[in-house]
Amino acid sequence: MRLVFAGTPDAAVPSLRRLASSSHEVAGVVTRADAPVGRKRVLTPSPVASAADELGLATIKADRLDAAATERITALDPDLGVIVAYGGLVREPLLSTPRHGWINLHFSLLPRWRGAAPVQHALIAGDARTGAAVFQLVPELDAGDVFGVIEQEVPADATAGDLLEMLSVDGAELLARVVDEIAAGTARAVPQEGEPTYAPKLADDDGRIRWDESREAVLGRIRGVTPEPGAHTTVDGTRLKVLGARAARDGSPVPGVGEIVLDGKEVLVGTSTLPIVLERVQPAGRNAMGAADWWRGTRGAVSRVGT
Repeated sequence: MRLVFAGTPDAAVPSLRRLASSSHEVAGVVTRADAPVGRKRVLTPSPVASAADELGLATIKADRLDAAATERITALDPDLGVIVAYGGLVREPLLSTPRHGWINLHFSLLPRWRGAAPVQHALIAGDARTGAAVFQLVPELDAGDVFGVIEQEVPADATAGDLLEMLSVDGAELLARVVDEIAAGTARAVPQEGEPTYAPKLADDDGRIRWDESREAVLGRIRGVTPEPGAHTTVDGTRLKVLGARAARDGSPVPGVGEIVLDGKEVLVGTSTLPIVLERVQPAGRNAMGAADWWRGTRGAVSRVGT
């Protein structure tokens, strides 16, 4: 089949590479326009754009799938549209332009966590299992019939970045299998079952640590917002980024909510249940460092976070 692929971030790259190596033709790649990156705000192609260039594939850069983008995609005469984390909506008439419509690789066990940030919300919610699904794109958000699913346990210490990387690789194989089945006429999609939950894009406040939550909830939030938008708290009104944390060992002191205690070389912070250990932090305007180094640098003057 002739495919048009739409995707933008690193998580979409394994799928693009897998389809480019298949027996199908990737007639074009749609990705978002170059964006400013880093402190110097240098205009930088998306990871998918860079991969497409390396693979010698024609690229359409568009932040919205508007009439102009629709015209260019239609000119490719695609049999199937494939979308993986593009970052924009596919509406009519583009939705019906490919002969077989569009399919979407989504990183959740649908209908749980429909929306832009499924992996992040799964970790914040403390889900024990997650996965990826390939479904038929329809006008309603992530609501189409499902062609195939992979499922796995959530690794105990995985961040959203770690989990998304794992699912993007395994999901690429699932996606390639579904594309083959559509081409062969053997694909079968089934309606989603169960009550939907939603995973909107995370805002900065989603990264604010709520120390009055349980230890499991605090660690789930930290992992779920790492690397973006990033976990953070405040110390005397100044932001402190939390880059790494784990559960304290059994028998550790149990400080009060938000209270800091140095236990040997470990910086403990209290939650509503058991404490966590801060491993790496980044104070405002400074480089990342070990939490114990940060605390010693305060000369023990900091006794609480979240203030």
